[in-house]
Amino acid sequence: MAAILAAQRRGEDVETSKKWAAGQNKQHSITKNTAKLDRETEELHHDRVTLEVGKVIQRGRQSNGLTQKDLATKINEKPQVIADYESGRAIPNNQVLGKIERAIGLKLRGKDIGKPIEKGPRAK
Repeated sequence: MAAILAAQRRGEDVETSKKWAAGQNKQHSITKNTAKLDRETEELHHDRVTLEVGKVIQRGRQSNGLTQKDLATKINEKPQVIADYESGRAIPNNQVLGKIERAIGLKLRGKDIGKPIEKGPRAK
């Protein structure tokens, strides 16, 4: 290093090359999996809530006389979450679906979508 600096001070031509990511955080390097995903032809995406589930939420909410904001407040979520579920834009989350089911009293998962929830003794 000292020899390089001395040569630069004398005005001599010094050839240097920058090493890629030298001394930097290397956690953002491209891995084999990333390249494999890039080559993947099939479009990868998350499943969304079906429109059927959205309509059931809307009917259940309206039959209970609730607005989207009222329902959101009741289940401690943002009104936008309810809007996304009703329009079919939301990625299904079982925790949120469970809260909505209990709030409107209608099933949103499984084969009995839209049927009332039976309020029986809870299994322990």
